[in-house]
Amino acid sequence: MGKAAGGGRAIARALWMNRWLVFVAALWMQSMAGTTYLFGAISPVLKARLGYNQRQVAALGVAKNVGGCLGLLAGALSASWPAWALLAIGAAQNLVGYGALWLVADGRAPPLPLWLMCVVIFIGTNGQTYFITSSLVTSIQNFPKSRGPTVGILKGFMGLTSAILTQVYALMNTQDQAMLILMVAVGPSLVAISLMFVIRPVGGHKQARPSDKNSFMFIYTVCLLLALYLVGAMLVQDFMDPSYDVVVLLTVVLFILLISPIAIPVALSLTPGKAEHLMEDALLSEPLTGEASTSQQKEDQPEIILSEVEEEKPKDTDSLPPSERRKRIAELQAKLVEAAARGGVRIKRRPHRGDNFTLMQALVKADFWLIWLSLLLGSGSGLTVIDNLGQMSQSIGYENPHIFVSLMSIWNFLGRVGGGYFSEIIVRERTYPRHIALLIAQIVMAAGHFLFAMAWPGTIYIASLLVGLGYGAHWAIVPAAVSELFGVKHFGAMYNFLILANPTGSLFFSGLIVSVLYDREAAKQIHQHNMSALLPPRLLQNMGFLADEALKCEGSACFFLSSLIMSGFCVVAAGLSLLVVHRTKQVYARLYSSVRT
Repeated sequence: MGKAAGGGRAIARALWMNRWLVFVAALWMQSMAGTTYLFGAISPVLKARLGYNQRQVAALGVAKNVGGCLGLLAGALSASWPAWALLAIGAAQNLVGYGALWLVADGRAPPLPLWLMCVVIFIGTNGQTYFITSSLVTSIQNFPKSRGPTVGILKGFMGLTSAILTQVYALMNTQDQAMLILMVAVGPSLVAISLMFVIRPVGGHKQARPSDKNSFMFIYTVCLLLALYLVGAMLVQDFMDPSYDVVVLLTVVLFILLISPIAIPVALSLTPGKAEHLMEDALLSEPLTGEASTSQQKEDQPEIILSEVEEEKPKDTDSLPPSERRKRIAELQAKLVEAAARGGVRIKRRPHRGDNFTLMQALVKADFWLIWLSLLLGSGSGLTVIDNLGQMSQSIGYENPHIFVSLMSIWNFLGRVGGGYFSEIIVRERTYPRHIALLIAQIVMAAGHFLFAMAWPGTIYIASLLVGLGYGAHWAIVPAAVSELFGVKHFGAMYNFLILANPTGSLFFSGLIVSVLYDREAAKQIHQHNMSALLPPRLLQNMGFLADEALKCEGSACFFLSSLIMSGFCVVAAGLSLLVVHRTKQVYARLYSSVRT
């Protein structure tokens, strides 16, 4: 009896300390962290109930995007604060911000001035920066040798938030669309509180196993099943008007798929196996030279000597066989250490790409700014479509925008998972820069924006697919690439600076281009159809003859020019990614050369 109890405690402890348990918990947290992508579904409710025009909705969208991306404080705190503290802060902000937004939208609280509504939605969405930072930083620390799959899957589950909450909203069987805002306020906060002590570093870099590849493939399979299932469930509910019992069944199956990855840590804890441990010890004893994942190891080595090695080693060293190359570098490093001790080498503290940079050191690198600008143009245009998808679908005759918001969420999810998977193949099997995958994604986005501009019958489905896949790929590829080029030690701070490209791009595209052109076209239509040509529509509106909510645009002209502009900027973003590829080819060849051989 005592042995059984002791064995049970050992299994429970093994499960609690298993890095896969932490990763699965991070997946669940990420599946509730993408609340910003629901704005396309809740913005029509806010626009109708608060009497906003498109520029006012765009202002709310920009405030939402800034809140969801201004995570510099979360990034700074992640270096010294435990993950549970970050999750607690995020839960509180999410509940307060979206709770206040629901009270106003539901009429339970008096309408607030626009600037105060922007503050409220900023507070709510800023909570997700703490969710994302704690999940990403913890998982990269636990899986330093699998950054592409780790980031891609985590960011992919973040893209599922819209589809999950929309499905739960359908389960509630209510016509009150403001209830969706209440779900956003309550759901992510509850999940964060439930998982706040599970998501943490557990020395995952010491838990490498041969079965890890199979575990990732299992999660990839779950991801594909989730995407296919959600597409089918959305189409069934939108076109077949199923009974409530069918809706309940669809929701139950969804949650079974979401919970299924827990099988990995449970199975590993129940069947550790002596042979597995022997293999694990063998893996841990192998040198990690040449892999991009050696940032963890480099922290324990003299970084200044590593930088000197890169400058002092002979040019033909990289062309030698891996064993000979390691021997030559080790000899050179030993000489440099000895020379440094005698004062014979002037120690340089400037890190090289592949070392651990601080945020300030990264900010003076041209590669960092090229990545940031490419991200601004690519992801900024994609986020603009996500935020305006409700109005875009309604303008060309689709009454229910929820299906497109949900489908975009699924394509976003697949783009993130696929971006991480295929970019990992590129760097590990070909030793090419990861940004090749981003270049392809941005060309795909350019084609999607073009289809949005044309607005041919049925092309909105294809356009949302292309833009969603391309946008999602950004958030799997860019964080992994930055961690490779600039290290993981200060990754939280660098990631939260990078994501500022999202609201900046949204401000540029949505605030200065899309909303201005939309309202201008709407005013032109009112002028042509409803009013006399004697007075301009803007003057009539200021005199009180036109209400703000009357500025509703119909037809393909509403987003024609703005979509073409975004398509052109995606081509520019692809050119910047090509430049990053050219500048980092040798870096990736050095980082991943031993992996391929």
